[in-house]
Amino acid sequence: MVEARQLTKRFGPLTAIEQVSFSVNRGEILGFIGPNGAGKTTTMRILTGFLPATEGQAVVAGYDVFEDPMEVKRRVGYLPETPPLYRELTVGDYLGFVAELRGVPRAERLRRTGDVMERVGLRGWERRILGSLSKGYRQRVGLAQALIHNPPVLILDEPTSGLDPAQNVGVRELIASLAGDHTVILSTHILREVEALCSRVVLINRGRIAAAGPMDEVRASAAPPHYRVVVEHIPPQELAAALGALDVVDQVEPLEDAVIVRAQADPRPAIAGAIVARGWPLVTLERHVPTLEEAFIAIVGREDP
Repeated sequence: MVEARQLTKRFGPLTAIEQVSFSVNRGEILGFIGPNGAGKTTTMRILTGFLPATEGQAVVAGYDVFEDPMEVKRRVGYLPETPPLYRELTVGDYLGFVAELRGVPRAERLRRTGDVMERVGLRGWERRILGSLSKGYRQRVGLAQALIHNPPVLILDEPTSGLDPAQNVGVRELIASLAGDHTVILSTHILREVEALCSRVVLINRGRIAAAGPMDEVRASAAPPHYRVVVEHIPPQELAAALGALDVVDQVEPLEDAVIVRAQADPRPAIAGAIVARGWPLVTLERHVPTLEEAFIAIVGREDP
């Protein structure tokens, strides 16, 4: 549904992104993450047709962004980090105006506006002046304008910026509900949201793709999983010696109240068997995979000079 091929964008001597390639499947929510200044917004502006690339190709919903930009814009809903609002208009008037610009038939505009306001939690706010709204509610209006023409592709840049925790949950549930019917590119600094919503992630750093793939693979690329073992009444040093003798175990690290085991293959069956054979009471045998935040820090730090 969305494909970026070797995208490069230069602003004079500055290269904002270089050789950026990734794809997004139909109905998928892709997490697009990276530190500030990494090139996320530049990439999204290229995909939406707001900014031309210096090199490369982008295809959205079957249309080339550079050859058919108007067709692409008809099929994309875009929420930039700062929503494009006319502060003197009411919420209802603004969304009606956007619906007209987006080509929603006149007979459907009122219904469509009401449906979208209901989805983003703005029902009853039709007469409120945009300039009087809090940042969180302006963000909701931004989401509504991106959805008003029911586009197959949504590109969301920091959609929960300025929302309180309760509002975050509501918007997260809304984004999750869009999967299947819409293809979504989600960019946010709240990595817990990416873990909750996305099955795949693209991490961009200093204008280049630093990591991309299924969530588990990206997290594991920062550090392999490890296993925490706790046995009641057995000193960690004794437990470490027993587990270190297993063929499947590569490394053991005794802690104050547990032993950390590292291995290429899953060692849990062998660990459990060895402990049971000794008659020891096994309390904990858990696998720990790095969080996306831990992977982010590890990968970005590794990429920096």
